Amino acid sequence: MSSADIITLPKLLSKVPEVVSNLPGLIKGSRMAKITDTTKPLGLGMAIERATGMNPNGAALIYEDTELTYKQFNAWANRLADYLASIGLKKGDTIAVNIENRPELLVTVAACAKMGVCAALINTSQRGKVLVHSFNLVKPKAAIIGEELVEAVEEIRGDLDLKDNFFFFADQDTLENPGDAPAGYKNLASEIKDCSSENPASSKQTFLRDPLFYIYTSGTTGLPKAVVFNHGRWEKAYGGFGYSAVRLNADDRLYTTLPFYHATGMVICWASVLAPAGTLVLARKFSASGFWEDIRRHGCTAFGYVGELCRYLHEQPEKPNDQDNKVHTIVGNGLRPSIWKEFKDRFGIDRVVELYASSEGNVAFTNVFNFDNTVGFSPVSYAIVKYDKERDEPVRDSSGNMIKVGKGESGLMLGEITDKTPFDGYTDPEKTEKSIFRDVFKKGDAWFNTGDMMRDIGFRHAQFVDRLGDTFRWKGENVSTTEVEQILDGFDGIQESVVYGVEIPNTNGRAGMAQVRLTCHHSEFDFKGLCAYLKRELPHYAIPVFLRINEQAMETTGTFKHQKNKLKEQKYDLGQQDNAVYVLLPKADCYQQLDKESQESIDNGEHRF
Repeated sequence: MSSADIITLPKLLSKVPEVVSNLPGLIKGSRMAKITDTTKPLGLGMAIERATGMNPNGAALIYEDTELTYKQFNAWANRLADYLASIGLKKGDTIAVNIENRPELLVTVAACAKMGVCAALINTSQRGKVLVHSFNLVKPKAAIIGEELVEAVEEIRGDLDLKDNFFFFADQDTLENPGDAPAGYKNLASEIKDCSSENPASSKQTFLRDPLFYIYTSGTTGLPKAVVFNHGRWEKAYGGFGYSAVRLNADDRLYTTLPFYHATGMVICWASVLAPAGTLVLARKFSASGFWEDIRRHGCTAFGYVGELCRYLHEQPEKPNDQDNKVHTIVGNGLRPSIWKEFKDRFGIDRVVELYASSEGNVAFTNVFNFDNTVGFSPVSYAIVKYDKERDEPVRDSSGNMIKVGKGESGLMLGEITDKTPFDGYTDPEKTEKSIFRDVFKKGDAWFNTGDMMRDIGFRHAQFVDRLGDTFRWKGENVSTTEVEQILDGFDGIQESVVYGVEIPNTNGRAGMAQVRLTCHHSEFDFKGLCAYLKRELPHYAIPVFLRINEQAMETTGTFKHQKNKLKEQKYDLGQQDNAVYVLLPKADCYQQLDKESQESIDNGEHRF
């Protein structure tokens, strides 16, 4: 960390004029962030209806060549809500939603929100056992599947607890052409045609603690956990980003390629345009080469990001028209300090609304003061405490209390659990309790363990340092080491595996690496078969980039936990080990053995991971 990143009083005071100019928005957002009234109607459905009233004929959503006004989008969501209610779905039920980024995904979530139904946002990369787990975990009463995911669902449909109520959305403009539903599915576009376009009364029956959607997170162990994201949390993000931090207006257009099964896209980006009744420009997938072309084509003034996205854009060859865009604000998380200022200068960006939050967490930071190299400021009660990485636990003093770090120091980030900052937890109460530290600074207090190492840089600002425990972040996604280990151990020829994240120079996050013990010599092992198996069973970002072949039993602690710290330090460096190491290079279809030359090419950034 550079000492220049420390926030001083003069630095803070220099930002006051900028903050004061948005004082009404900050006050409104702050009030919304502190809502505790459980009887006040609120949430996503009401926000869509409010934006429709403010700007009925303004563009709500642009996707490729489709443009929907707020009036059109709201009416479509109402028809879908009316139909789902007519077949018996009601407040408190859950619907599994598996659709890639396109208007049908947003209209489905909007319809569910208006009914008080919880939309389980399935990660569209999931396949096989992981997909079965994610479906069955939330006990859905229905499933809404996009045409692009039907094949993945059909492969595992026999293992799903849900047998009926499978609905279909074609992979096209379903307002114009409903497409043909496959056998065993009802075509939603056809079914809702004659339903009511009026706002349902149920829109005003969602309250602070009512579930809005499930977002799946790797958490720290095991298969994905379904995190309850309720209407109250959405309302707080709507206030915090829509009114306080991002500060767009009705003429602004925010472009996002981020997957909407994650909160950065679904919550932060969408809330940022709903508050001023601006426009969301949605892309199906990220393209580094086509990104700015899309921005210019649609006249976008803002975009949502994760750190990897910015790195990919920054690695594109410089062009004379790099600053030929209308973008003034970007919002997201993970922009690396090493490229932060260069990125802003190159593309002419005024404001980076970096944020820190997690789907399940109760503590959040936002860069409202527009400082460089920080996740920003947090108004809620948090603590950064000293952490012993060797013992994998926070340090406690002689009285048994945890110890806060000093300015400039890093430690484990905790969020205090209070009425104003509750921890809603997971579907599994045991997993919820494991995420809570008790008696931290005084008897009876409770704090949420974020699992993240953060640095205190002063005046309630922080920097993200790293992820702890059995989860690492790669390609903007959290990867559960336990989940990958379970999949690896299920392949014939692998006796045992231990998975961890390792750093590759000039990349963001940590790439997956697995130490594996085989039943044969590695020269005889079926690496091609393993690759095909991993591509079937795991999302692309969770497939290990490196395999370290271990001939002996794995090294463990006294409590039989794998010794990962040493492995992380040695990573794929052949100079630090005698093991054979294999790598899955970008665009390669199989692992190849690493040698000194290929290691140097990776370290020199010749491969784009």
